[in-house]
Amino acid sequence: MSRVFAAIVPHGFPIIPDISEDAEGGMATREAMFTFGDRLKATKPDVIVIATPHGMRAEGMISLAAVSRGAGSLIWEGNKFEMNVPVDLDFTDAIASAAKNRSVPTALLGFAGNRRTQAVMPLDWGVITPAYFAGHTQNIANTGFIPGDAPEQDIAPPIVIINPARQLPYEAEIEFGRAIAEAAEATDKRVAFIASCDWGHCHDANGPYGFHPESARVDGIVVDAIKRQDLKSLTSLTEEETTTAAIDGLWQTLMLEGFLEGTDATVDFLVYETPRYYGMIVATYDLPNA
Repeated sequence: MSRVFAAIVPHGFPIIPDISEDAEGGMATREAMFTFGDRLKATKPDVIVIATPHGMRAEGMISLAAVSRGAGSLIWEGNKFEMNVPVDLDFTDAIASAAKNRSVPTALLGFAGNRRTQAVMPLDWGVITPAYFAGHTQNIANTGFIPGDAPEQDIAPPIVIINPARQLPYEAEIEFGRAIAEAAEATDKRVAFIASCDWGHCHDANGPYGFHPESARVDGIVVDAIKRQDLKSLTSLTEEETTTAAIDGLWQTLMLEGFLEGTDATVDFLVYETPRYYGMIVATYDLPNA
């Protein structure tokens, strides 16, 4: 079994201790994220695949970062955290190949350097937040887009960066998850998959998206589906529901459905809370024989 771990986690970055002491009220989520990190590390993955809704995207195509490293920073109320992490190019290529063989529209994206081994992708909070709790906790002062700026030692496994495409049918995201599983099973690498997700963004009238009761209702549907281990049921959500509730986690979660297919994975639902204007969920999956 090369699929060793999976999780649904949030990316509201004030939960990172280096940025906010009180997690802006999300202390239960922060505690659950440390549990997530401990469980992930215990499975000793060789590569961590992170699906984020916030990175560089190609319209109508699921995108993968075809670069040697990712580098970026987050700033919150004067506090700054920077990250510089290696990307597993070989496994990125394996996923892209499996996805294309399954007729899933897929794009390999570069940035800056024209040689992939010299290219570094900007990191978004959808990657940095889960990667922090996965072990990339070193606050790297220099995050320039040149491989020579990388830290001397990498302190956690390399990552693969994926961005879903909302323009595609839901089934394409599930099929892409199956492609990740296929690539995992074809290698001797131990692979972890993280669906980086926040949920309804309209829980607070003072938030940037205002208030709408659909956020709470749709979040309730998602929580129920995760607890029942029926992620595929989320394909019943309509575009109007996802847009009105302003969720950003559905597409990555459908990838997770495909990734888990064929396993006897069991979920541990750790927390759901809305300390600010958006919903956050932490749930981890135990994969037998990992």
